[in-house]
Amino acid sequence: MQPFTARVIEIIQSIPEGKVMTYGQVAALAGSPRAARQVVRILHSMSEKYNLPWHRVVNKQGEISMSDEWHRSLQQSLLESEGIELHLSERIDLTRYQA
Repeated sequence: MQPFTARVIEIIQSIPEGKVMTYGQVAALAGSPRAARQVVRILHSMSEKYNLPWHRVVNKQGEISMSDEWHRSLQQSLLESEGIELHLSERIDLTRYQA
């Protein structure tokens, strides 16, 4: 496993319940600020294997980026179960919930 991948996994595992991080924030903390798309790839391919709290990672606007309705609804439900509120615009207040 590449060091960047290992670091991304470690960072995502450390996101506390009731908080979120952006893809770019995870990438920057892992040492590659321009690698947000790599974070998406890692989440897609390794969330199940490493039991990652994938639902706690959102885009830089605080929005859920899942394209299909089922996964979008699942992510929203998981976030709401942790006390994270989505505004009517379906955005998370990053000033309040960002780790």
